[in-house]
Amino acid sequence: MSTPYPFTAIVGQDDLRLGLLLNAVSPAVGGVLVRGEKGTAKSTAVRALAALMPEVPVVPGCRFSCDPASPDPACPDGPHAEAAGVSRPARTVELPVGASEDRLVGALDIERALSEGVKAFEPGLLADAHRGILYVDEVNLLHDHLVDLLLDAAAMGASYVEREGVSVRHAARFLLVGTMNPEEGELRPQLLDRFGLTVEVSASRDTDERVEVVRRRLAYDDDPEGFAARWAEEEGALRERIAAARVLLPRVVLSDGVLRQIAATCAAFEVDGMRADIVMARTSTALAAWAGREEVTADDVRQAALLALPHRRRRNPFDAPGLDEDKLDQTLDEAGPPENSDGDDQPDPDGGGDDDGGGGGGGGVPPQADGEDRTPPQGSEGDSPSPAPEGAPDAPGRPAGGEQQPVASAEPFRTKMLSVPGLGEGAAGRRSRARTEHGRTTGARRPQGALTKLHLAATVQAAAPHQRARGRAGRGLVVRRDDLRQATREGREGNLVLFVVDASGSMAARQRMSAVKGAVLSLLLDAYQRRDKVGLVTFRGKEADVALPPTSSVDAAAARLESLPTGGRTPLAAGLLKAHDVLRVERLRDPSRRPLLVVVTDGRATGGPEPVALAGRAGRLHRSEGTASVVVDCESGYVRLGLAGELARELGGTAVTLDELRADSIAGLVKDVTAAGRAA
Repeated sequence: MSTPYPFTAIVGQDDLRLGLLLNAVSPAVGGVLVRGEKGTAKSTAVRALAALMPEVPVVPGCRFSCDPASPDPACPDGPHAEAAGVSRPARTVELPVGASEDRLVGALDIERALSEGVKAFEPGLLADAHRGILYVDEVNLLHDHLVDLLLDAAAMGASYVEREGVSVRHAARFLLVGTMNPEEGELRPQLLDRFGLTVEVSASRDTDERVEVVRRRLAYDDDPEGFAARWAEEEGALRERIAAARVLLPRVVLSDGVLRQIAATCAAFEVDGMRADIVMARTSTALAAWAGREEVTADDVRQAALLALPHRRRRNPFDAPGLDEDKLDQTLDEAGPPENSDGDDQPDPDGGGDDDGGGGGGGGVPPQADGEDRTPPQGSEGDSPSPAPEGAPDAPGRPAGGEQQPVASAEPFRTKMLSVPGLGEGAAGRRSRARTEHGRTTGARRPQGALTKLHLAATVQAAAPHQRARGRAGRGLVVRRDDLRQATREGREGNLVLFVVDASGSMAARQRMSAVKGAVLSLLLDAYQRRDKVGLVTFRGKEADVALPPTSSVDAAAARLESLPTGGRTPLAAGLLKAHDVLRVERLRDPSRRPLLVVVTDGRATGGPEPVALAGRAGRLHRSEGTASVVVDCESGYVRLGLAGELARELGGTAVTLDELRADSIAGLVKDVTAAGRAA
């Protein structure tokens, strides 16, 4: 086993270290979600935490880490007789993003269960993580069915494995730690709320600190054991401090005044439910114990709010996490100071660390980048320049050559569902019909590999004709491997939604482009909710650009959309051909994920020889490859040329207007985006 990087050798990242250490002091806090750019020591810090955790007493030979003081009466390896326990180090169990359901919760031998009535169970990662740390790197990329299992286990403190009436239950209480890069997509709100705390991390911009990071990392890579030995004293001191804080924790007093401040803060920031109040209370007591105090102070409450509330205030994926610290201070003041608080009894801001941040182990107040400067970006609502009259000369600050500055998008709305026809086999999602591991049962087949979903009726039907030949004598059914049948199920898949947005001069009228951006933003929000990947191609002037390669991050797509300039000619064919190139590459990367092409345009094509004919040929190229498509018709005014409808026919898809795209508009709008093409 390789020597882990010492926790105390991590440079800076005070908020990250503090969040992890508070969970080490009080696992009831509920875990921590670490958000930040790549290369910021997220995984290094999490893996280093296990070496600081106190050892765990377990029942000898129990695969489910039962506590000898109070063993689980329903443990599959039980019942346990009274015996002296043994101690082992706390485990850090890593859940791979691509893990199977059986790998997470464990597998039950269905054949032995049916033929012998034996619960032969192989524990999964949830059993390994019991009373330890369950670490999920890139947790935002975790498949939905695994997220559901994690939610169930986190809520109940137990894992259930059921196969056609045969069930196994075991305890599964763990410290959930997740890391993610927001650029790769956001996390489901249900799982986001299960993390007690969240911290934002970023690389330091201080030259000396960056130099120290590189120096320590190179020293560790050259001699991991020697490097760890040099930090052994600091590691031991931090381990003792955690143990002392755990002993002190039950004696920490949470007064009514403090509880009132916590409740007032959660109410002021309009967080959903009551979990935030409970997490803040537990975090405040952990902060007091970490500082060596037996009473919670106002600073503890403030620090707890900065850690527990930012991720609970998001209302949609385009909202940035964070708190208004001025509002937080005002709320705490209005709620009144906590009883018997002493301003001189404050936590050590350095958390016992040295000056370069290497030996502290956290304890400082994490900086909140979201509270530093809230000036709206140029082009956002409230900061958009007034539209210039048609034909007016270029104004100061307005790009020359007919190009206009980006305009703010209109408010997003709920869109009608657009789906890809047929039956796919892509990643689980919520858009198009697909064969999936979860959903309604539609039939049975012979298993290919391990059996995961038994079709009981089909299995009995396959085994029944052979009972006499197999010498059946009793009431039990003689079942062999060849008799087992896998249930085939139909659910929903996520698709690749590729937006092709017309940013030419014909779309540049400010009111019109604002409505177009609002429609695309609405479709992006819909794609987020349906677990799609998204991409963005724009065309204007003489060429088309891939503004955003296919990604799971709708935040990134929304940001590119907001900064999109307009003006120039309309190279529609170039936009469609660029989209074809993107889809061709994505088919090689992920052949099971079916694409949905969304072209947002008024249908006009200008520039170059025969632009309309070229656009038609490009559309037929997509049609020949079976790409499902929809054209969002942005044409406005009393006189309509119907060019978007013609483009939709060339693509083999359908056209909808901006008004028809709304879910509350014309009833009965065709949902299948190729219905019009098939009718034609």
